[in-house]
This record gives sequence, C-alpha cells and structure tokens, in this order.
Amino acid sequence: MTARQHSGLPRRFAAPFAALAPALAVVWWAFPEDLPFWRSLAIVTAWGGSGLLVANLVLMVREPRIARLLGGLESMYRWHHRSGMVAYLLLLCHPLALALNGWNEAPQLAWQTLAPWAQSWPLWLGWGALILLMFGLATTFAVRLPYRRWHAFHFALGLGVLLGLAHVYALLGGANLLLLLIVVTAVALSWRLIASDLGMAAHPYRVTQVIHQAGGMIEARLSPCAAALTVLPGQFVLVAFGEGPTYHGCGEYHPFTVSGIEADDGLRVGIKALGSCSQRLQNLERGVLVRLQGPFGVFLSDSPSVPQLWVAGGIGITPFMAALRASPRTRHTTLLYLFRNKNDAAFLDELTALATTDPQFELLTDASDKGLPDFPELLGKVSQIAAREVYICGPMPMVEALLPQLRQLGVAAEAIHFEKFDFR
Repeated sequence: MTARQHSGLPRRFAAPFAALAPALAVVWWAFPEDLPFWRSLAIVTAWGGSGLLVANLVLMVREPRIARLLGGLESMYRWHHRSGMVAYLLLLCHPLALALNGWNEAPQLAWQTLAPWAQSWPLWLGWGALILLMFGLATTFAVRLPYRRWHAFHFALGLGVLLGLAHVYALLGGANLLLLLIVVTAVALSWRLIASDLGMAAHPYRVTQVIHQAGGMIEARLSPCAAALTVLPGQFVLVAFGEGPTYHGCGEYHPFTVSGIEADDGLRVGIKALGSCSQRLQNLERGVLVRLQGPFGVFLSDSPSVPQLWVAGGIGITPFMAALRASPRTRHTTLLYLFRNKNDAAFLDELTALATTDPQFELLTDASDKGLPDFPELLGKVSQIAAREVYICGPMPMVEALLPQLRQLGVAAEAIHFEKFDFR
C-alpha cells in the first residue's frame, strides 16, 4: 500500500530532483565536444541512462529517513519506475547511435557495432547489462507474477546497472565520478538486500493479542521487544510474521497500515484476507515474533486547519482508526465509510460509539453490494464540502470514481489526498 499526498513544493519535487540530478550532472561532466552528431548522441544517452539508473536504485531504498526526505515511498517508487523506463530507452539508443555513426563510414561497420560476438569483452558487459535491464523491466509489468518471484527477478535491474557501470569502467578507466556511481550503486543494492529484504534493520515485536474483526479481517496488537518505532496515525509499516507455538508465518515483508498506537509503544495493524499470505495470517496467534520496518507514509501527516472529509473503502478504514483512537478531532471531521454490508464493516461499532462521544466527529455509512455507491447522493450529505480537506483510502476503482465527483463539487485538487493499494 502506498500513499499519495499533494503537499508542499519541497516535498513534492524532492523525488524528481533525486531522479534527474545525477543524470544531468554526469551528462554535463561528460558532454562531448567536436565529435560527430551520432557519436555525441551515443555518449550523452549512455551517461544520461547510467545516471538515471543509479538514481533509480537509490529511489528503491526503503529507509524511513530517506523516504521522509523524498516525500514518501509512493513518490519514490513512482519516480523509481519513471527513471528506470527512461534510462532503458536512453541506453537502448546508445548502441543504435553508435551504429548510425559507423554507418557514415561503412554499412558493415554499423552491423559489427550491433553484433556482440564481433566485439571484445568490455562491450559484452554492456550488452549483458542491456539484456538484464530488458528482463527486469519485462517482469515489472508482469502483474500476475507472484510477488516473491517478481521481487527476485526485479534484482536483475540492479545487476544490470552494475554490469553497465563495469562496461564503462573497462572502456574509460577509473574516473572519480564513475567510481562514485559504482559505490552509490553498490551501497543502494546492499542496503536494500541486507537491511530491508533480509531485515537486518528491522525492529523486533511480538504479537500480544489477535482480535477478529468483521469482513475477514484481524487486528493484531504488537508489543516491542526492544526499541520501539515512532509511528504517526496514517502511516504504515512493513511486517514479517515469524514463528509461534503452532503458527508458521510467511517470512516475507508486507505493508500493513497501523490501525492503533498504544500508550505503551504497542501498535495495532489491520490485516484483511486479500492474498495467500494475508489469508494465512487470519490464523495468527499470540506469541508470534514479528519484525517491523518503517514507519512510512505521509497520509494524514498535516495538522488539520480546516474541516475534514475522510472517505474509507473496506480495509481503507485502518489509517482513520489510528487517527480517531489517537485523539479527539480538533476540526469538524466527517467520515464516509463504504462497505459491502454490515457484516463486512470492521470497527463499525467502535466508530458509532466515537461519533456519539466526539462532537467534532460525524459518521456516514453506505453499504453497496452491487458495485460503486451513489457518490452524488452521499457527497450531498456533507456540509460545506468545497471548504474541506479530503482524504481517501480504498481500492483504486473507488478513488478514480470519486475524484471527478469531488472536483465537480468545487474541491480543489491540492485539497484531495489519497492512499492506494499498490506496493510493486
């Protein structure tokens, strides 16, 4: 699950700056002079693509302080995908530009430029890098590929970057800037593999309570075994459930939104049976050791200065539960909670009780078994909607159907914030 937030300019542009700055810097450093056009283009595309790929790896590092600096994981991942695509296209143009440069001398020379078997081993490294990048990008779009296999295949991109930089190093030698790019690449890959994927930077917790909510969902209470994470309402954590007396976890990290923050540093996370691992987690028991990374996300991070409208669909209720449990509302807040039926609505009794005790909190509910609800009718029940900040968390079809309705009612684009369920 990732969060998208329309925030201040520095945070909004931090990730694109991190993606583009290395590419622009290396192109400026290596910009050719007094060379034929196609040869110059080959050099520019090679260095520009290499800079983008190094930035691409930095943007995939899951480290909370870096994520906060760059506007959140969603912004980082969005520019991670964009920089990877543009880098691949630039690097694909590199051998083609070299071939066109050779064509001006002789067509046979152009063909030899595109034939790896006719070249030396430093050039084989470049072709190997391009093949790995092609493979890694192809698996990126394989939406039906199981997450664990997709994740393993995705590391082909990192190996492709290392091969590409080795290709340049073998041709040009040890320029200081090139060595810096290699070091940054190695550090980013090592951090992602060792600290994030293998969990060396994770915090140990233990399951102390499992509450079965409505709609095929559990809420697990987690207590720290050592230093606790500092989590704010609206954030999510990466969780790997381990072994218990009889329960055996999946062992891999999945994102879960925090649904409650306890006074004793404990956390609650809501888990709905959506996939094979989360289905298995419905049998979670007390005593299971848990490893947590994070927190991540900027959803609900801004202090409310105007009335709020929250829209939750299904499991999207969890960040709002954390905020409601943390403190009473300081601004009038209307929660529009959408679900299939009352048997599918987690936390409904608790929300109803909060609405009766907190005068600043208003609860509107809607059960719709047959697709999307009637948004014009529901939004018509919200007073002064154009003056509100709107936060949405739920499935993307719901979000996409709701956005134009809000704009028609006069809600400004910068006043709309939403979370979406997509972690790849």
